[in-house]
Amino acid sequence: MAAINVTGEEFQDLVQKPGITLVDFWAEWCGPCKQFGPVFEAVSESHPDITFAKIDTEEERALAAAAGISSIPTLMAFRDGVLLYREAGALPESSLRELIAAVQALDMDQVRKEISEDAHLPQE
Repeated sequence: MAAINVTGEEFQDLVQKPGITLVDFWAEWCGPCKQFGPVFEAVSESHPDITFAKIDTEEERALAAAAGISSIPTLMAFRDGVLLYREAGALPESSLRELIAAVQALDMDQVRKEISEDAHLPQE
């Protein structure tokens, strides 16, 4: 499945849905984004079970600000509504494929349990 362009209005529903969603925050003028874009698109073709979303930070400034995007490209990986990965910088194809494999291999019941336990820790 090819990557889809996403607006701010669609973002929350997209990342909350069941399954894996990868989100690429990018801009047309960004050199590293131009490098990463074809990699993101190529990998999307071999993973029809994963949603690959692209967010143009120039068109969706409010969403980029709300997401705390300060460097692009920034890649986020969500699974079943949980943010599992967030990193700025263009990944090589092999690293993107490794990230996908790692996200697929996670035991989400365990992840949710750890998140719940972390939420109960005393704040300093």
